[in-house]
Amino acid sequence: MRVLIIEDNDRLSLLLAEGLTRRGFSCDVAGSLTSAADHIAVTAYDVLVLDLGLPDGDGVDWLKSLPALHAPVLVLTARASVGERIIGLDAGADDYIVKPADPDEIAARLRALLRRPGSREPTLIEVGELTFDPAAREARFRDAPLRLGRREAALLEVLMKRPDAVVSREAIETALYSWDDAVSANALEATASRLRRRLADAGAGGLIHVVRGVGYYLGEVAN
Repeated sequence: MRVLIIEDNDRLSLLLAEGLTRRGFSCDVAGSLTSAADHIAVTAYDVLVLDLGLPDGDGVDWLKSLPALHAPVLVLTARASVGERIIGLDAGADDYIVKPADPDEIAARLRALLRRPGSREPTLIEVGELTFDPAAREARFRDAPLRLGRREAALLEVLMKRPDAVVSREAIETALYSWDDAVSANALEATASRLRRRLADAGAGGLIHVVRGVGYYLGEVAN
């Protein structure tokens, strides 16, 4: 689940990104509306976290200018009055939280946004008897839960969205890592190895396949 945090306070954006990352999100940070537009132009985000007071414009005006089909927006701002909340929601925000806010609540609100009807994310991804809940970040095989780390879950999600199709390394790494992550040369291989082991332990071995130099794919899942 990829999040763009639009916040000009460097310390706050770093703390928020770290907190959401620990809770299963992949985060990028933009310190201005111009930077946010540049990020959105090249990356598909599942949800946006938007501060309203930014150095190059007001978030409310920016919300009004977004195209109709955009990722859900959670406003996170110090503007606390009822009137200001109404203005933000009427401008197009999907949810509104006043700073300071607990990271657990922010994460829960983001998951709730992604469960809403019309969200880009499906409620449940199913491939045979393998299922993945994008909002809860939970996977199951034959109704038994799989214990997956954050990156393992993200890799499984990417592959399950395109079963039996090869997903390129570049596409996978874009989904798994934020722009600021230091990614080692064999990081993806290590994640894939752990995911294979978890699946094998659950009786679903042999599902993750590698096409050397190209990427990975999820093969047939037995019924």
